[in-house]
Amino acid sequence: MTNKRVLYLTQAAMIAALYVVLTLFISSFGLANGAIQVRISEALTILPFFTPAAIPGLAVGCFLSNLLTGCPALDIIFGTLATLLGALGSYYLRRYKYLVVLPPIIANTIIIPFVLKAAYVDVTDAIPYLMLTIGIGEIISIGIIGTILLTALLPLRNIIFKAK
Repeated sequence: MTNKRVLYLTQAAMIAALYVVLTLFISSFGLANGAIQVRISEALTILPFFTPAAIPGLAVGCFLSNLLTGCPALDIIFGTLATLLGALGSYYLRRYKYLVVLPPIIANTIIIPFVLKAAYVDVTDAIPYLMLTIGIGEIISIGIIGTILLTALLPLRNIIFKAK
């Protein structure tokens, strides 16, 4: 295995682990799942700006987080898909530094309300309400915290995410 592959796998694994830890932490406050959620781990969806290894790392991290927090199968699958789509969108917008937050906000705001309605029997809220609450949570976790993280990591990008 080449050094680049090892680095790629290591970065992806570290991002997945960080996503899981942050999700489990915020889950203890009841904010990782449900109609009102501020999943701070979603702030990591800005990381494809720095490395493509973040894409599988975020997908695996989201999958494991949903599994560990006891989400139904539909949420595990489609919640992971929403994060994956958001990460891919962030990667493709990496040339536009502050636009990388938009794809994960949009993907989660559109997909997650339908997942909540389909996967959770006790969720009786209307889709527009769920889009509003999920969207606000995404703006907080990705739009605000993610932008702060992006800004903080910029001066360190060649140290943390170097390609060699």
